[in-house]
Parts: sequence; structure tokens; C-alpha cells
Amino acid sequence: MAASELYSKYGRVWLPDAVEVWKSAELIKDYTSGDKTLSLQLEDGTVVEYKIDPHSNNLPPLRNPNILVGENDLTALSYLHEPAVLHNLKVRFVDSKLIYTYCGIVLVAINPYENLPIYEADIISAYSGQNMGDMDPHIFAVAEEAYKQMARDERNQSIIVSGESGAGKTVSAKYAMRYFATVSCSSGEANVEERVLASSPIMEALGNAKTIRNDNSSRFGKYIEIGFDKKHCIIGANMRTYLLEKSRVVFQAYGERNYHIFYQLCASSHLPEFKAFRLGCADDFHCTNQGQSPVIDRVDDAKEMRNTRRAFSLLGIGESDQMEIYQILAAILHLSNVEVKDQSADKSSISPDNVHLMVFCELMGVPSEEMAHWLCHRKLKTTTETFVKTVSKMNAVNGRDALAKHIYARLFSWIVGSINNALKSATKQHSFIGVLDIYGFETFDINSFEQFCINYANEKLQQQFNLHVFKLEQEEYMKEEIPWRLIDFYDNQPCINLIEAKMGVLDLLDEECKMPKGSDDTWAQKLYNTFLKQNVHFDKPRLSNRAFIIHHFADKVEYQCDGFLEKNRDTVNEEQINVLKKSKVELIYQLFTIFSLISFPQLLTSIIGRSSQTQRDNKKTVGLQFRQSLHLLMDTLNATTPHYVRCIKPNDHKAPFTLDPVRAVQQLRACGILETIRISAAGFPSRWTYQEFFSRYRVLMKQKDVLSDKKQTCRNVLEKLIKDKYQFGKNKIFFRAGQVAYLEKLRSDKLRTACVRIQKTIRCWLARKKYLRIREAAITIQRHVRGHQARCHVKFLRRTRAAVVIQRNVRMWLSKRRYQQQRSAAITIQCCFRAYMARKKYYKLMFEKKASVIQKFAKGWLARLRYRRTLAAIILLQSCVRRIRAKKELKKLKVEARSVEHFKKLNIGMENKIIELQQKINEQHKENRELSERLSTVEKTHMDREKQSREIENLRRSEQEARAKADTLPSLLEQLSFLQDELENTRREKNDLEGQTKVYKEQIQQVEIKTKIENTKQLEKDLSEERSRYQSLLSEHLDLEERHRDLKDEMNLVRNLFWLHLSFQVARSSLAIQNSFTMSHPMILPVLLKLQRRMKELDQDKQSLLQQLDKREEAQQEKAKVCTETLACQELESENKKLKQDLNELRRSLTNEKSELLPPAPGSLPYKTLLEQLNSSNEELEMRKEEVMLLRSHMVRQEALKHKVRNYTYYSHFIVRLSTDVHTLNEDGELWLAYEGLKETNRLLESQMQEQEHVHNKTYRTLLEEVNKLKEEKEQQRKLLAQSLLLPEDARVEMSLKHEITRLTNENLELLEQQDKQDKTLRKLKKQLKLYMKKVEDFEGNQMIHCNNASLMNAPVRAVNITRKEKEYHGMLEYKKGDESRLLKNLVLDLKPRGVAVSFTPGLPAYIIFMCIRYADRENDDLRVTTLLNSTITSIKGVIKKRGKDFEVVSFWLANTCRLMHCLKQYSGDKGFMAHNTPKQNEHCLSNFELSEYQQVISDLAIQIYRQLIKCMEDILQPIIVGSMLEHETVHSVLGSKPTGLRKRSTSFSEEGAVTVEVLLQRLSLFHSTMSQHGMDSDIVKQVVRQQFYIICAVTLNHLLLRKDMCSWSKGLQIRYNVWQLEEWLAEKQLADCGAKETLEPLVQAAQLLQIKKKTEADAQAICSMCTALTTAQIIKVLTLYTPVIEFEERVSTTFITFIKNLLKDSGESSTLMMDAKKIFCVTFPYTPSPVALETIQIPASLNLGFLTRI
Repeated sequence: MAASELYSKYGRVWLPDAVEVWKSAELIKDYTSGDKTLSLQLEDGTVVEYKIDPHSNNLPPLRNPNILVGENDLTALSYLHEPAVLHNLKVRFVDSKLIYTYCGIVLVAINPYENLPIYEADIISAYSGQNMGDMDPHIFAVAEEAYKQMARDERNQSIIVSGESGAGKTVSAKYAMRYFATVSCSSGEANVEERVLASSPIMEALGNAKTIRNDNSSRFGKYIEIGFDKKHCIIGANMRTYLLEKSRVVFQAYGERNYHIFYQLCASSHLPEFKAFRLGCADDFHCTNQGQSPVIDRVDDAKEMRNTRRAFSLLGIGESDQMEIYQILAAILHLSNVEVKDQSADKSSISPDNVHLMVFCELMGVPSEEMAHWLCHRKLKTTTETFVKTVSKMNAVNGRDALAKHIYARLFSWIVGSINNALKSATKQHSFIGVLDIYGFETFDINSFEQFCINYANEKLQQQFNLHVFKLEQEEYMKEEIPWRLIDFYDNQPCINLIEAKMGVLDLLDEECKMPKGSDDTWAQKLYNTFLKQNVHFDKPRLSNRAFIIHHFADKVEYQCDGFLEKNRDTVNEEQINVLKKSKVELIYQLFTIFSLISFPQLLTSIIGRSSQTQRDNKKTVGLQFRQSLHLLMDTLNATTPHYVRCIKPNDHKAPFTLDPVRAVQQLRACGILETIRISAAGFPSRWTYQEFFSRYRVLMKQKDVLSDKKQTCRNVLEKLIKDKYQFGKNKIFFRAGQVAYLEKLRSDKLRTACVRIQKTIRCWLARKKYLRIREAAITIQRHVRGHQARCHVKFLRRTRAAVVIQRNVRMWLSKRRYQQQRSAAITIQCCFRAYMARKKYYKLMFEKKASVIQKFAKGWLARLRYRRTLAAIILLQSCVRRIRAKKELKKLKVEARSVEHFKKLNIGMENKIIELQQKINEQHKENRELSERLSTVEKTHMDREKQSREIENLRRSEQEARAKADTLPSLLEQLSFLQDELENTRREKNDLEGQTKVYKEQIQQVEIKTKIENTKQLEKDLSEERSRYQSLLSEHLDLEERHRDLKDEMNLVRNLFWLHLSFQVARSSLAIQNSFTMSHPMILPVLLKLQRRMKELDQDKQSLLQQLDKREEAQQEKAKVCTETLACQELESENKKLKQDLNELRRSLTNEKSELLPPAPGSLPYKTLLEQLNSSNEELEMRKEEVMLLRSHMVRQEALKHKVRNYTYYSHFIVRLSTDVHTLNEDGELWLAYEGLKETNRLLESQMQEQEHVHNKTYRTLLEEVNKLKEEKEQQRKLLAQSLLLPEDARVEMSLKHEITRLTNENLELLEQQDKQDKTLRKLKKQLKLYMKKVEDFEGNQMIHCNNASLMNAPVRAVNITRKEKEYHGMLEYKKGDESRLLKNLVLDLKPRGVAVSFTPGLPAYIIFMCIRYADRENDDLRVTTLLNSTITSIKGVIKKRGKDFEVVSFWLANTCRLMHCLKQYSGDKGFMAHNTPKQNEHCLSNFELSEYQQVISDLAIQIYRQLIKCMEDILQPIIVGSMLEHETVHSVLGSKPTGLRKRSTSFSEEGAVTVEVLLQRLSLFHSTMSQHGMDSDIVKQVVRQQFYIICAVTLNHLLLRKDMCSWSKGLQIRYNVWQLEEWLAEKQLADCGAKETLEPLVQAAQLLQIKKKTEADAQAICSMCTALTTAQIIKVLTLYTPVIEFEERVSTTFITFIKNLLKDSGESSTLMMDAKKIFCVTFPYTPSPVALETIQIPASLNLGFLTRI
């Protein structure tokens, strides 16, 4: 690939800059080979010309594409160089507020100078179990990788934390240890993790101090080995320290402080226990006021002192030892104030009454005169004599300071040894993880011996680091089987040889220290003579002869020779030490006598070596000691797998999230990050799997290039795109530096071309659409204009036409008016004339009419007269003729009267006549109706007329009145208008008041509704909180109970192992006995005392519990007795009533007969009644006889038992007496029964004899065992005596003491066991006694009842009819006493839920247990009920504890526990529960016991099982949630995936075995089907599903917030699709109303936040209103992590994030970042009655419950 292709127009490069180190610039024209300059434009618009050397062709480094900026791993960058690394770190630290970044195998940590919420327990749980590449960079990820490799590879690990002062090394190491303490469980010893973490505040107080660069700078190096057992649980720790800065005890630069412990002591000087130290303010002491900065901002020294003391106590350092430590530290403070006076040039003195000297000597327990003398004198020894010499003031002050430093160093080493002893474990360490917190490369203006040693250590660590990185690169290439060549990397072995080789710098320094007159100047001259111009790594300053320069891997450093020899010798006046050895303080005596002889291999501060070192070894120089300790450290690190953390200090002003490029580049060079980058860039830094490459660069391929074999497809594409600079491995493609950037450029160009083509097409479509829209608009405008013009023309024509019409009509109107006037005049004339003619004609007609009327009446009268005469003659004639015809007809009818035809004709005629008459009647009715209607109409008309006439009269009167009142009308109108106005105003006011009233009422109603809703919500919230608090307390209580039981088991185990341990100790050799006595015996005695105290407390608790149990049993027995008596009274009353009823029925049946004297006839009702009574009486008599026989046989057996020891004569007399009553006994076969009783008596005697023999044998065996035991003890004592005789006197006393302790402890334990057995026996006998007393009382009561019955039977009372019910099942199961364990073993412990759930009735075990409870209730046996319920609860707890990880088992017993609880409620007899039962179920209610307390106990058990179910379900779902919800993509988009660097994601694009959403849904469906098969209540199933979805949401969102690669637009789309699938599953299972959908709201809003526009203020407002379920921290985190996948996306600007922060600042929401994935919602168990009838339940034979009997 030519440079012209990369350095083209718009290409971006980096230019060196003095202030910012590197500046970004852009090419404004293409570069061609041979050009001498590059035309560039800076970001501020400045155009510059960059000169190119034609010989070296030094082109500026290229800038990575924006898509690769901000990556988690620096090795993912295509161009690997210094500006790319610096810019990536700056973007992540400043813009994204991310402090951790990977650089291959190194974690780069930048100090934020601000507390961040990224170290909480939920963050630790999120990183636990995750692969290193799956999550964002974090110190927890490195710790998890080390822990996982230790567990997987069985190899020790090391975490190397380095960096300069103030970079955050100590904090990083502390968080790594906190991670190990959190994810690991303690093994054997309690609070191991707490003790490991407690060492941190102690070491910080004693070894950390404030410097100019850091407020809590570690002034020593430490390597902490955290030990683990085979189960990978922490068992202890061990600490090594390196090169404590002792000079800080006596000197501090301006702005710095001494070690924190001194200021903590001064701040706590007011405490009573510190009064004797005579301390004051820190400014009062010379060794704490030199820096003039005694206070650190936001640090309370008094509070830190309390933390330090608490840590000491937690590590087992007693209060007396602590006070001695503080006493020595106070003495050092006073020693610094001891004033030395100058008497002469070689003589000095100290005043004997110096207060501080006296306090110092008093605190140290030494004589002040001797100490004052040897502070100003020294002893010189020669071969012949020894003499004392005075010293000068300067030497005396130096001696005083050397003594203070020596005391502090010894005390520091002793404290480290004490911490190691406290953290040491008795069990064997299987593996360890070491955490190295060591100083980084240092260079100051004045560098001395300390900086030389520090840089020497960093040279060694850098060499080891380079070799490890090179080894990993080599292994990667060999693993992928690609050809490789040796990478040239910087080897600093020559620099190391310069320092540590023979005749190196350190050897010359040690040699000069041995010279009597050796000095720093002579040593410097030796260095110049030996190395100058002979070693390239050594140089000499030009202007100094007392300094030298060494070229280190990071930089060249100039060291000043002043003080090298003195610091290397580290001498102290021996006579001062001898004075301290005489101290009366125990700790000081140990420090300078015992401690100086005993060497701790783990303490490497001042004395390094093994236990066999001699006094000569203690005189080693500091340089030699440091070199040896460093070699030991390197051997340890080389034997482990290292993990590197490089801490960077961003600026010197401690400003939060501010990066100084110059300081950052210096540290990147010093800590080896750039060397790592250079090694990676020299090979193949970019590595892609074939699947990742295919997915990312699929856009560069054509369809024909895509083959089924993806490897071959990638090969073909790379051969076309890149000619070389890549290699194909077995699973990956390796690219040279810059090749991925070139591929990204090709991909971006291809996408840009496609985008241009799409834009071209869309713009063409938009332009054409716009043109068509404009054309259509123009046509529309033309159409409307033309229409307007046409309408105007038409309007003109219409107006013209209208004018013509108006004129025509006007003219016509005028002509018509004239015509009408003329016509009216003519008509008036004609009218008058015609009226005259008409009147004349009328008169004539009236005359003629009257004449005709007179003629009419006259003619009529004549005609009527003539008619009447004619009519009378005709009627007379007709009557004569009809008489004749009637006579003839009568004769005919008489003849035909008897014929049938005649009757028929007669009938026919009659029918016709009837029909005709009916028709006539109908017609008449019709006419009548018409006439009546007419009449009514006429009447109405008449009434209307009358009414109208009355109205006319009224109108006339009103008209008159109106005329009379017309004058008053105006005034009335005015008044009316005024009243109307007032009325309108009143109406308006009324309407306003009504509206206000209505609004007020609505507001009141709304306020009441809101108040009710708020109160309801508050009550519900309080209820849920109280319920969750109760359930959490219940779970804690149950956990404590489990822990209590485990502790009991451990105590028993400890009792057994303790004596074995003692016997093992006794059998050792004498030297081993001494060591064990000195080391282990002090450890065993406190444990023994603690165990004894604990046993006493447990005994007291046990006695109190037993007393409470006895009181409760007595109360229950009294209660049961009262209930029994009441029930007996009720039964007697019911029987009495029944007898009375039967007697009355009998009397009525007898009196119903007609004759009372005659006997009832057979078949009659009295006869049948008497017969039935007779039969029942006979049956009752037979039963009584049987009972009498049994009683007599029992009496016989009792008599036989009473008289078995009497003589034979008395027994024979008894037999004779019995024989006299043979007749009585023989009645109804009683003699045979007596004989059977005798045989039974013989058998009883034989069984008793056998029992006595068994007891005798048992007693004999017990005595024999005791004899053997005594023999063994005697033999053991003999052996111990023989061994003790071989030991010296002291050891013999110790041996006898041990033996006596062992014997007394054994006897104590045996007595305790016997006491426990006797207590158990006593309690058992008490219970049996109470039971027998109860039986005796029952027997006496029965005897009384029998007597009463006998008297009643003898009385002359008629027999009562007693009928027997038919046999039917009552829903009970009978079992014998003692069968509870057998029942629960088969039904609970050995039951397999899968077979029961598939084959049998859901909840069958619960029904069986409840049916047994019903039987115990019927028997009124409270002991049975209590035993059965307690055993059931214990058995279920045992199953859950043993198989709590099996979801099917936990679900099964949760369903059965809830069913048992519901059964106790359903059949409790409570009316509220009985309302849901059938009548038959109500008959099965418990009658004797009220078990509401057990309902609560079983409810608590159900809550415990529910929580275990949630935990089990969470363990199953946890591994697949992230893979299915976040990592898996259903359809691979064209966006592909970004490069991930060296640390590949473990789940990236895995084709086979990928965890998809379908897998998650299948698991959820399996859970749901399992719970449904087990018959779990639907409400509980809904709560479980809700909890499942909350876990899915919490885990997904937490991982989204911790993974920068998941925060993109496409991932938001995928999350929303996955959530939609979950919602569809809910709808399919009909669980949409269970509240699970609401729990997914935070995840949905986070996905929407990834997809929404994020630019303007309106977008910010929309985000704030949308993301109501997310906290402010979560919103800011998602926006900060948002990462574009392609170049066309944009990052979220910092101004937008700041604006969002300001909007959400006053929201008052929680500031938590992570969701609580361990949260469990409070559970409720709504009452669900069972429809199953108990009497229908049958027990399957497969349950092996044949000993149960259905009743």
C-alpha cells in the first residue's frame, strides 16, 4: 500500500507540539512521493507546511478513524503509536469519564481525583464470573481474571500495581483485595476476609504520608499474598514490605507530612488513655511540623485513629499491645524535641532536666541519664582498648534522628509480623494471589539513594514485563501457526548489569562503605573511573563532580551522591540500642532483643534473610538487603502468572478529570505502556476472527464473492483489497499496523458511495416530486384565475340583465297601476248597477216563492187524504186474500210436517234469516256509530261556539280595561325593563355561583379522590415495605437458625478433633513439643475458653427453651382438657335430647292406637318400633357382654401380675376361690375367656423375663466397655508417664498440665453428655407421666359413665332406638404413634417430585399430611398434632436445604406447602373460610384444635421456600440473560462489529451453541410448565414471573451500563425486539396482568435512550420526560457510553450531557447506578380453597404408605 493512498486529501495526521505534545491536522491536498512538504490545516483553521526529510521520509503519524477512537483496548487501534494512545486515553478519561483502559495485557488506570460509584457490591457481583473481554475495563475484571486462572490452571497469580506517587496504586490494590474478599468465601475461620481488609488501614496509618503529589502516598512497597484452599476460599494472607522511607520520620519537605499515625495520635491526645503520653498539637513536635501542613482536606485524623484501633482489634492485637505501640510512637515524637546544645566544636550536651528527654525515657522505660549520655557520646573500639568520645552537635542530632528512625523501623517490622501472624491460617495453603503495590519510576530535581533503589526495582520489573509480553506474542503466533520472526524490543539488561553486576554501582557502594575513610566524593570518583566512557548507560554531568547519570528505560536520571553512603550503612549507636534493651516495657524489650534474633522471612524492611542468619548477616548494607529482597520478589513473580495495572497521575493539581498531556506522556513512557504498544506494532497488532472480519467487511464483497466457506471468502477478498501485510492463522487473521484503518477507509468509502447513490436517488425523487407539486400548483392557480375571470364576466352580464329586467318591471308596474285604477272605477260602476238589478230580481223571486209554498201545502193535503182512503181499501182486500191462502198453506204444512226435507228447508231458511238479521244488526250498529259521531261533532261545535262567544266577551272587557290602562303602560314598560335587567344580572350571578360551586365541588371531589388514592398508595407502600421487611427478617432469622445448627455440628466436630489434636501434639518429639507449646498452645487455650463460654450460653439457652416448651405444653394440655370437657358436655346434652325425642316418638306411636289396653298387632307401627328397639337392645347387650368379658380377662391378668411373687398356697387359694365362681365365670363362655387370660398372663411373664435378660446383657456389655476403657486409659497414662520421664523438668510440667487439661475436659464432656441424656430421659418420663395421668383420669371418667349407664339401665325406663350409620370414608388417615418419621421419610424425604407431578393429584403430599392431622384432631391428641406438624416442617426444611438447587424440588414443595397452609385455613372452622366450602367439606373441619399459629409458621416456611425458589431460578437464568438479551443478534446487520483488540469478547458471533432469546423463553416456559404441573396457585406463579422479569431487566441493564460496546443505536433496536418477544410470551401464557411488563420499563427506556435523537435542548427535554424509570446516574452513564458503530453516527457531546445533568439535578431521584439484581419482591399467598374432596383421595401404592388406613 503506497503512502499516497493513505496521505491523501482530507486525511488526518498528528503533529508534534510543545504544549499539547501532539496536535491533530488535516491534509488539504494529496501527497505524492518526492514532495518536500505537506500542506496541513490545524483544527483551529491555521494552515501550516510540514517539512519532510527526503532521506528519512519522516511522514507524520496518521490518525485513526473516528470509529476506533475511545476503544476499551488500545491494541484495537489500527495505528499504534504515541499520539493515538494519548488521544484515546484523553477521549475516554475527559469526555467519557472512564478511568480504566486496556493496553493488551495491561490495565491503565488514571486517577480521577473524585469518588466514583463504580466499586459497590453490585458492581463486584456484575464482574464476578465474567470473562475479561466481556465487560468494560475495570480493576475488578483484572482481579476476576486472576481468580479464574488460579482456579482453572491451579497456578499462583500476581497482580503488579505500579505508578508514581499520587497515581492511585494503593487504592487499586485495596479494591483488588476487596474483590477477592467479596467473591471468595471464608474457609474454616470466621471473618478471614475482614481481617485481610483490616490490614489496609493499619499499613496506611504507619506507612503512608502526605506528599506534594499525593495526600495518601505509600512510602514503602508491599507484596500481599492472599492464600486460598482447594475450594478457592480465602484462608489467610501474608505481607512483605520493601524499603520503608525511614528518613520521613525525622524530615519532611515543605507541604508534606510525616506518617499519618503521628497526626492521628496528636488528634486523639484528649482521650483518657492517651493522657499519660503527654501529647499535644502536631505543631508542637519537631518531626511533625517541618512541612507546615498538619491537616489534610476532608480527612479527620481522630476518626482515622478510631478506624486504626478498630483494625488492630479485629486482627487480634490486644489493647495492651496497642497501648505499647502508641507509647513507642509518642516517645518518638518527644525524642524529636530533645534539644542538643553545642559546647565546643567536638562536644555537645543535653540538659538533664530536658522535659522531652525525661518523657521519652519514661515512655521507653529506660534511665534518662544513660540515654542523655550516649546521645552525646560514642564508644570507640580498637584492638587493645575501648574508650568513649564526645561528638559534635551535628553528629549528636544525626544520632538522635538515626535512633528515631531505627525505633520506627523496628516497630513497623514488628507490626507487619503481628499482622502476618494474625492472618496466618492453620490449614495448608493450596494457592495464592499476590498483589504487588510498589513505587513507580521516579525522577525529581534532586534524586538520592531512595530514588536510585526505586528505579532499580522498576528496571527489574520492566525487564520481566517485556519478557512476558514478548512471550505472549510468541505463544499467540505459534498457536495460530503463522510464520513469525523475532521482534526487536528494548532489553534493559545492560542497565541492570550496571547496577547489580559484580563491580557494579551497588558493589562499589558497599565496598566504599567498608572503607574507614570512605566518603561520597571518593565513591563518585570510583564510579567515574570505572564506568565513564565504558558503559553507554552511565554518564557524568558537565558541571558537577558529586553526581552521576544513569540512562534508564524510561528516561535518564541524575543522582546526587550526597548521603548515599550514610543511607546505605544505616548505622545507629550500639550503646543506645543497649540502653533500649534494658527497657522495662515488654514490647520494647521484644523489639531489641527477641525480635532482633528472630528473623521473619516475610519482613523485608530492615532485616532480610532466613531464620539461620547470624549476627554478621544483620550488618548487611541497605543496598545489599534490597537487592536480595528484590531477587526474591522476582523469583516469586516469575513463578506466578502476572497481571499488570499501570496507574497514571493525570495532573499535578489534583483536578478531577483533567489530563495534562505532558505529564501523561512522561508516565506512559516510564511505565512501559508505549513499549508494549511498540512490541505489538512490530508484529501483527490487529487480529480478527474470520466471522468478525466477514461480518464487518461483508459490505466490501460482491454477492458472487460470498462462498459457503467463510475462511476462503476472507482470503479472496483480502487478496483483492490488500496485497500483503497480513497473515492467515487457524482461527484469526493477523494484520500489520495501519491495515485495519485502510480497510475501514475502504469500507467507509464504499458506504459513502452507497450513501451518495441513495442520496442521489432520493434527491431526484424529491426534486421530481417537488416539480410535480409545483406544476400541479401552477395549473391549479391558472384554473382558479380563469374561473375568477369567468365569474366576473358572468357577474357583469347578470348585472346588465338585471338592470334590463328592473327597467322592464318598473315600466310594467306603472302601466299596470294605471290599468288597475281604470279597471277599479269601471268595476265600481258596474257593481252599483248590478246591485240594483239584483235587488229588483230578488224581490220578484220572493213573491213567486211564497205563492208556490202556499200551493204546495194545499196540494199535499189533498193528496194525503186520497192516499189514506185508497190504502185502507187495499189493506182490507189483502187481508181477506191472505187469510184464504194461509188456510191452504196450513193444510200443506200439516201434511209435510213429518218429513225430513221439510226440516232441512226450514233450517236453511232459518240460517239465511239469521245471517240477514246479523248483517242488519251490523249495519244498524254502524249507522248508530256514525250518528253518535255526528252528534258528538255537533256538540263540540256548539260548545266551541259558546266558548268563542265567552272569549269574545272577555276580549271586549279586556279591551276596555286595556284602553283604561293604556296611560300607565310606559311606566310599566320601564319598570319591566329594569326588572328584566335585574333578573338577567341575578341569573348571571346565579350561573356564576353555580359554576363556581360546581368547580369547587369537583375540586373537592378530586382532592378527596387524590387524598384517598395517595392514602391508599401510601398504605399499600407501607404494607409492601412492612411485608418485605418481615420477609427479609424472616429469611435472616432462618439463615441464623441454619447457621446455629451448623455451628452446633461444628462444635461437636471441634470437640472430637480437639482431643485428637492434643494427643497428636503429645506424641511429638521434645523439640516439637516446645514449638507447639510456644506457637499453638496460646492459640488453643483461648479457643477452649471460648468454646466453654459458648457451651455455657447454649446450655442456658437450652434450659430456657425447655422451660418455655414445658409451659407451652402445660398450657396446651389445659386448653385441650377444657375443650374435651366442653365437648363431652355437648355430646351428653345432644344424646339426652336424642333420647327424649325417641321417648316422645315412642309415646306418640303407642297413643295413636285406638285401644290402649290391647297389645299392638303384628305389622302395625308400634309393633315395628318395639321390634326395632328390642333388636337394638339385644345388640347393645351383646356388646356389653363382650366388654365385660374383656374387662374380666384384664382383671385376671392384673391379679396374676400382682400375685406372681406370692407363695403357691395363696395362688392355689386364689384358684380355688375362682373355681367357686365357676358358674358365674362360665356364663356365656366366660370360663374359656378366663383361660385365655391366664395364657396371656404367662406370655406376659415370659416377655418380662426376656426383657430383664436383655437389660442384664446390656448392663454387662456396658461394664465390660468401661473396663476396657479404663485399661486403655491406664496404658495411655503409663506411656505418657514414660515419655514425660524422658523430658526435662519444664517440659515435664507442661506435659502433665496438658494431660490434666485433657483428662478434665474429657470428664467434663462425658458428664455433659450424661446430663443431656438424663435431661432427655427426665423430660420423656415427665411426658409419659402426664400421659398416664391423663389416661387414668379418662379411665375414671369412663368408670363413672359406666356406673351412671348401669344405673340408668337398671331404672324402669323404656329402651331408646339406637341406629348405626352406614360405613363411609371421612377424609382421614389413621396411623400409629411413632409412624411420623416413617410417613415423612416416604412422603417427603424420599419422594421424587417428577413422578408425583405427572402421575398423581397436584398437592397430594399436602392432602395426605392434612388427613393425618384430621385423624390426630379427632383423637384429640395434641402431642400427635404437634409432632406431626413439627416433623413435617423440619423434613421440608431438610429437603430444601439438601436439594435447594433443584428448581423442580423447590417448586414442588412450595406448591405443597401452600396447599397445606390453605387446607389448615379451609378446614379451620372459621366462617370466613367456610363460606367457600361445600357442605361436605364443612363437615370435615377440625373439631378439637385451633392451628392458627401453625398457619403462620407454615406461611413463614413458604416464604423461605419462595426465596430459595427465586435464588435457584436466578442461578439458572444468570448465565443466559446477558447472552440472550444483549450479545446475541437475531439478524447480523450491515453495521457489523467493531474491532475489540487483544481481549476478545468470549461470545462474539458464536454460531454454534449461541444463547438466544428463544433459549431464554424456553427456560421460562419450562419454569412455568413445572409450576403449573405442581399445582402452584396462579397468584404465586404471577409473582414468580414478575420476579423473573425483574431479574432479567436488572442483569441486562447492569451489564449494559458496564459495557461500552453495547451502547449503540443498533443494540437498542435489538433490545427492544427482545423485550417485545418477552411481552409476547407473557401474552401467550396469559400473564400480561401480573406486573412483569412494568418491571421491564427501565430496560425499555434505556433502549429508547440509545435510539432517540441526542442533539438539541428539545431532545434533552424529551429524554427527561421519557426516562422516568431510570435514575440520573443511569441516564448520564448511557449517554456517556454511547458509541457509534459506523462513522455516520455521532457521539453525544459533552455540552448535551451537561445540559441533561442540569435538568435532572433537582429531580430528587436516587443516585444509584446499578439496579439491585438481588432484590426480591415481597410475596403474598392469597387464600385459594381446594375443590378436592378429602374422602375421594386415594393413596397410590408407589408411595409405600400401606401403614396408613382410610377411615
